Amino acid sequence: MTALDGQAGVQPNDTVIQADAADADVLSQVIADAFHDLAPSRWLIPDESARRQVFPGYFRLFVEHALASGVVHTTPAREAVTLWLPVGENGPDQLARYEERLAAATHPWTYRFRAFDTALERRHPIGVGHHHLAILAVSPDVQGQGIGTALLRAHHARLDNLGVPAYLEASDQRTRRIYLASGYADHGPAIRLPGGPAMHPMWRQARNHP
Repeated sequence: MTALDGQAGVQPNDTVIQADAADADVLSQVIADAFHDLAPSRWLIPDESARRQVFPGYFRLFVEHALASGVVHTTPAREAVTLWLPVGENGPDQLARYEERLAAATHPWTYRFRAFDTALERRHPIGVGHHHLAILAVSPDVQGQGIGTALLRAHHARLDNLGVPAYLEASDQRTRRIYLASGYADHGPAIRLPGGPAMHPMWRQARNHP
């Protein structure tokens, strides 16, 4: 699930840095705050107060996984984050003890999170290695300044150098349009959550690689 801050043409002066384990708590909260009102989030946990309570621990699972197995970019103020996961030809690897940890983090809403995972996993590309932008989030109080786009471009430069494509699931049509402007294309039809909103699988080919 990804969102952008709506200013695709802006490049702020903030330096993009690599996060480490000491950043896990604050970045998990950044994601929880940024994603709180998204349609897929409301589908996962309709109750607003429960969503605020559950989300930081849930997203920490993915922050820790990306810190161990992928690339986590942030800014010096820790006001935004991207989680990139390398994916092989056979598809994404699951987090260690994921089912147990998911249940502990999301009870009593675990069945919704499992349905969410199933819907996304069913459509995840296989057969070609790529990097999965699992999460892009910007703190609500600094959205609209292009920080998310700067984080995005930082890793795109690396992917282009390596000749590696990227995949993501955009959370809504507005976000989808911003990703289209950032070089992504639709990757098949929308993913429809059971009885809920649509998400949009998207693919970006590496550029300028010999």
